[in-house]
Amino acid sequence: MAFADSTVVLGRVSGAHGVRGWVKVFSYTRPMGNILNYPRWMLRKNGSSATHEMTEGREQGRGLVAKLSGIEDRDAALALMDSEICVDRAEMPRCAEGEYYWADLLGMDVVTKDGVSLGQIASMIETGANDVLVVVGDRKHLIPFVRPDVVRGIDLEQGRMEVDWDPEF
Repeated sequence: MAFADSTVVLGRVSGAHGVRGWVKVFSYTRPMGNILNYPRWMLRKNGSSATHEMTEGREQGRGLVAKLSGIEDRDAALALMDSEICVDRAEMPRCAEGEYYWADLLGMDVVTKDGVSLGQIASMIETGANDVLVVVGDRKHLIPFVRPDVVRGIDLEQGRMEVDWDPEF
């Protein structure tokens, strides 16, 4: 499960910006600029990883750009394209009671209030009104993350979520 790992993926490098080694950043954080609050990024790509200090970062148009230590030109920045941006879990703020990082929910087993297994949380969709769990088992279920009406309970230690949901829907 995602929370067993000591790192959490917060975004990815989506391209190069300029000729001085800046990278374009696609952030999974909300608000998107929160990724710039983490000064040490571990970049993972094709099974290898390297840690870089984020020395500068800013919003640029509708996205983000960042300057990383050791990345001095466009070619070096392009080599990082499609790298996952990870941070150490210990650097992330603790969630308030009843709040969760998406990374903590991914991979979690989902069961109905009657104990019927629906599968595991494969991803989440941000819709604006409420987030939606994508649960994959024998079939795919799109379950609104609405508490307490639909999502009845979350047990991070057991990696289990209980929902009030019809398994046929």
